[in-house]
Amino acid sequence: METIKEKIGYKRWKKWKYFLLVLPFLIFVFAFSYVPLFGWAYAFFDYRPGKLFWDVDWAGLKHFQRLFTDSSIPRILRNTLVMSGLTLLSSPFPMFLAILLNDVKNVKIKKFIQTTTTLPHFISWVVVFGLAHGLFGATGLLNQLLKVLDIPTLEFGLIGDKNSTWVLQWMLGLWKTLGWDAILYMAAIVGIDGELYDAAKVDGANKLQLIRHITLPGMVPTFLVLLLLKVSNVLNNGFDQYFMFWNSLVADKIEVLDYYIYNVGLKTGQYSYSITVSMLKSLIGIVILFLANRVSKKLRGTSLV
Repeated sequence: METIKEKIGYKRWKKWKYFLLVLPFLIFVFAFSYVPLFGWAYAFFDYRPGKLFWDVDWAGLKHFQRLFTDSSIPRILRNTLVMSGLTLLSSPFPMFLAILLNDVKNVKIKKFIQTTTTLPHFISWVVVFGLAHGLFGATGLLNQLLKVLDIPTLEFGLIGDKNSTWVLQWMLGLWKTLGWDAILYMAAIVGIDGELYDAAKVDGANKLQLIRHITLPGMVPTFLVLLLLKVSNVLNNGFDQYFMFWNSLVADKIEVLDYYIYNVGLKTGQYSYSITVSMLKSLIGIVILFLANRVSKKLRGTSLV
């Protein structure tokens, strides 16, 4: 009996074999990234749950006009851009951590640092909120320590202090992603030709000179790619973190676009308007991505997409 390989030929089978391996992921991406785009049509209607699509009233550009007159949008954009800006400013930190880890010669210590810095990436924001509340809440460890030292405390802790909200959320986000992002830079360091270091050492280069003239230039392509991808996602701060840490005391500083879409859509039932906001956010993100792609082509000679 003829096998599948014999029927379609070995070369063709080899190509189809790899395609079949990728197929489940293509279906997943199509189902969760492209099929929902059909929902953008509701931005032009006054959608109400329970109604069929053809029974919904036509709204035209009403929701788009509201977007430009909504008094909340400037505040939401401010919070979104500030949090994204802080994230962009901290982009070099994982690179520096990778350089430091690369110079640790003790394998056990190196693995311990890698594990402890990478582990937070896998911790749920629910757990992070519990830890932060125990440390920075009104009755948290920080306030208790300040009381012992007879230093004035914050009545509601850092979690309830809107002046500290941006910095606190940035620090928590950095703590959660630092080790994970450093893995990519560790891989970039491994890819640097070892003969370059040997030649530089023969010429008398010290440790700092090796880092400056070999390690950093070798990591720059990876850094630029990750930086440009972050720039293209400047309007996407995520939802989980801000959902968990939201409270009425810091609402003015913590509400970003993703959380605002949730509030408008699911809390108040303004589905069509929330789709409009989400739609324009996605379109602006695509425009920024192509602009970042052009910048990458000029700086690196290669594009991202």
